Amino acid sequence: MDDVMDLSFLQLAAAYIFILILIVIVRVRGIPREKEILLATVRMSLQLVLVGYLLVYLFDNPNPFYTLVIIAIMQVFAIYNVYKRTKHPLGGEMKKHIAYAMGIGILTSLFFFILVVLNVTPWYEPRYFIPIAGMIIGNSMTGVSLGVNNLISGFASHRAEIEGALMLGATPKDAAKKVVNEAFDSAMLPTINSMVGMGIIFLPGMMTGQILSGTSPIVAVEYQIAIMLGIVGSVSLTVILYLQMAYKSFFNERLQLVMKELKK
Repeated sequence: MDDVMDLSFLQLAAAYIFILILIVIVRVRGIPREKEILLATVRMSLQLVLVGYLLVYLFDNPNPFYTLVIIAIMQVFAIYNVYKRTKHPLGGEMKKHIAYAMGIGILTSLFFFILVVLNVTPWYEPRYFIPIAGMIIGNSMTGVSLGVNNLISGFASHRAEIEGALMLGATPKDAAKKVVNEAFDSAMLPTINSMVGMGIIFLPGMMTGQILSGTSPIVAVEYQIAIMLGIVGSVSLTVILYLQMAYKSFFNERLQLVMKELKK
């Protein structure tokens, strides 16, 4: 394999031309996004540079405490982002369901993947643990965000249907089954779609990065398949845990439908 291709400062700077192209397009089209684009570009660049130096330190000084602290920080920010990305007001109970589901679902999937699938030794090796955690947490965050929005919207749009089922003697679980299933399906769809297009329509980021770093394409494919299956498992487990806890908050102790999570 060839040596890893390094980018000079000028080469990296040249890539920012694509941002200039975007700014020109939005300005010509009269779309007021220039400031937002510039801010996003600056934040992305600074954040990645800081993360790069942090990872260099962590890779040179592997420590289980450091690894767990980084994962905890990533989890907290992911949960916070779900709160912010939800289109509907969230009550305290709903926020707890999100936090519990993401904590249990993500960590269970992550440690299984690290310990069983990859069999990393030591388990806290940051070179493996942190990048894989980032992919699993990021995709699970997106799935839960979709699950939250679709669950709340589903209860609102199917309210009459659910109340009718309750009046006919259905349990809350049976009455909410359609809404829960639709929310789960919507939450999983982006992950499933990305699996369908992988390899033919696009090469995933992890696989591309490994190939560019000199890894054999076959080895890169093996890792990509493994991590994609891990992502699917984490997203599905996290979303279903959230939905199974959250749907109950729409019913009171008398098994009546209450829409307290939709307060204006």
